[in-house]
Amino acid sequence: MSYKKKITILGATGSIGKSAADVILSAPERFDVQCVTANTNAELLAAQAVKLKAKRAVIADETKYDLLKSKLDGTGIETAAGAQALEGAASEPADLILAGIVGIAGLKPIMKAIEQGACVAIANKEPLVAAGPLVMAAAKKYGTTLLPVDSEHNAVFQVFDFERPEGIEKITLTASGGPFLNRTSEEMAKATPEQAIAHPNWSMGRKISVDSATMMNKALEIIEAHYLFNIEPNKIDVLIHPQSVIHSMVHYKDGSVLAQMGASDMRTPIAHVLAWPERMETPGQKLDLTQVNKLTFEAPDFKQFPALQRAYKCLERGLYACVALNAANEVAVEAFLTNNIGFLDIMDCIDHILGKTKSAKLDTITDIIEFDENIRAETRDFIANGVTKKAAQAS
Repeated sequence: MSYKKKITILGATGSIGKSAADVILSAPERFDVQCVTANTNAELLAAQAVKLKAKRAVIADETKYDLLKSKLDGTGIETAAGAQALEGAASEPADLILAGIVGIAGLKPIMKAIEQGACVAIANKEPLVAAGPLVMAAAKKYGTTLLPVDSEHNAVFQVFDFERPEGIEKITLTASGGPFLNRTSEEMAKATPEQAIAHPNWSMGRKISVDSATMMNKALEIIEAHYLFNIEPNKIDVLIHPQSVIHSMVHYKDGSVLAQMGASDMRTPIAHVLAWPERMETPGQKLDLTQVNKLTFEAPDFKQFPALQRAYKCLERGLYACVALNAANEVAVEAFLTNNIGFLDIMDCIDHILGKTKSAKLDTITDIIEFDENIRAETRDFIANGVTKKAAQAS
């Protein structure tokens, strides 16, 4: 291959960024890394930049700039820091920008990436959940191809007939069920952060692992799928599939069901988007069906995992409700991970916020970010004044 694909990685020190680095380093002749970014981890960012032979490294936290600069001194790698520098990195020309910044912080950079008209591989849920209509409209305006990295949406993407969508009956997103699939409410009430992040199949970051345990991860995926594939919410199903072999399915009107299968390794969908529309070898695990004893499926228990129903309700209510769902969840999960609330309190926080949130017109990214900040403040107040006291009394 004479031409190297130019790549930028937004969020190079996270779980997705590190897996992407593995894939890129397995085939250095295919890729030319333009820029890598991180939020606060300057040491790992510097190490990633050197390994990937990146031309530029950007740290969002300006207090870590001197450390980043000293670590890269003499390498010839350019450095920068701050929110504007991060958005600048997303605006630089590239053949593919991998957007893996966790949380709402990834929204502005992803919009900048879309504006420069390349392929954007979306690995973080929040931009589509909080700003789906704006993200999709921008992609259409600038002619940008959006490639989903999430294993479920990547699976749908691979078997979805975009040229003849009228032949599609519905899609099914599969879910492992997480670490608490067969736990009682009493057991989940006592769950620790360490237990919640111990996913049975996948190696992921702490926040997304907790989301998997509450199944909020799948709830957010329902919202994402609605926007990504322009499909009505009532045509998006969820099935519990503990083996995580089939990553999702597309059902066609003629009775055909097309499914994408693979190992529980994020390097598979990452390799798919990095090489798209071609295919490449993956340094990750490969599925060996002789080692799979059985594949099982069951309908989700909405009482045990109420987050799923919240997704459909929020889509009915409108974008403001989706923003509120995501913002309240992020704050509540962080409170759980820092032992300030219990596991079941996460949904209590979310339900409280959704119950009091009123309709709001969100026409711009600024509108969304301001609304998001207000929801976060309200969630923190509720935790400080309500849930924390309840948890203390329970213990």
